[in-house]
Amino acid sequence: MHATNRLAAFPWRLRGAATAALSLSLLASAQAQQAPATIRLSPQDAERALNGHQHNFDFLAPGTTGSAYQSAGFFGQRLRPYVAGNAEALSYLAKYRRQKTIFLIDRLVAVGAFGLYGQQIFGNGEAQYFNNTQKAAIGVFATSVLATVFINRNTNTYMQRAVSAYNAGVAYRRGGWPRLQPSAIGLGASPAGQPLLALRWTLR
Repeated sequence: MHATNRLAAFPWRLRGAATAALSLSLLASAQAQQAPATIRLSPQDAERALNGHQHNFDFLAPGTTGSAYQSAGFFGQRLRPYVAGNAEALSYLAKYRRQKTIFLIDRLVAVGAFGLYGQQIFGNGEAQYFNNTQKAAIGVFATSVLATVFINRNTNTYMQRAVSAYNAGVAYRRGGWPRLQPSAIGLGASPAGQPLLALRWTLR
């Protein structure tokens, strides 16, 4: 009688094990197909080098796919909420903001020097192009233009490093699941003939 009950229950146990195996497989597949949890710069911005263009960076937020890029803002402020939990990324983003602030001040100094030079042309009644004030303005303007080269040298790099630091942190946090995920899922039988869920891991 017990043997008959065991045989009758066997198909149901087999179905349960098969359902569990299928569920795990679908879960793993769904996770693999999820949108990336990383921040991605636009291809052009990702390839910026030293002394490259200084326009705003465009990026895809975590979990976003396609071409829905958004601007990071002049100081990178729109990227900050996404990297708020990563100290290293925030540090690089702060350096990027510092460089952009210095760049803005440098531009204001250059414009001010240029305006002062122009104001002095007819400032004393007759046209003058090289009085002492104008000489000083020319010196300040030339210094500002030269300083721009050094200010902008690493600015882009700081933004790229902020994104890389964030993505590295995401990869580290998610690294536990790939190591625990079984490499194969199937069905097996115990010595008593009962169905068992068989999981296989590949050591790396």
